[in-house]
Amino acid sequence: MDFVEDGNEVYINLQSRLFEFSINVIKESRKLPETREYRIIISQLIKSATSSAANYEEAQAGVSRNDFSNKIGIALKEIREANYWIRLIISIDDNNSQWNKIENESVELMKILGSIYSKTSKPRNF
Repeated sequence: MDFVEDGNEVYINLQSRLFEFSINVIKESRKLPETREYRIIISQLIKSATSSAANYEEAQAGVSRNDFSNKIGIALKEIREANYWIRLIISIDDNNSQWNKIENESVELMKILGSIYSKTSKPRNF
C-alpha cells in the first residue's frame, strides 16, 4: 500500500485502499458456497466493489470539478451498495470473521468518499 505523509500523520492512499478492498472482496467471495443465491450476491458485490475503485480512478482524471465530483458520487453509491451485499453475506453466512473486517473497511471508505463528495459537490435541492 502507498503511504502519503502529511506533517506528523501518515495516511494510506485512498486509491490503494479501494484497490485492496476490491481484491479482498474477490478473494473472500471465492470461498463462499456455490449456490444460486450466493452466485447472485457475489456477482452484485464484485460489480459494486470494483466499480467504486474504478470510478475513483476515473475521478482522478476529471476534466472539471463537476466531473470529479460526479465520479466521486458514483464511487460513493457503489461502495454503499457493496456494503449492503457484505452485510447480507454476514447475516446469512456462518463463517464471517473476514467479512466483518471487509465490512468495517467499506464503512470507512464510505465515510471518506462521502466527505470528499460533500466538499466538492454543489448543494442539491430536493
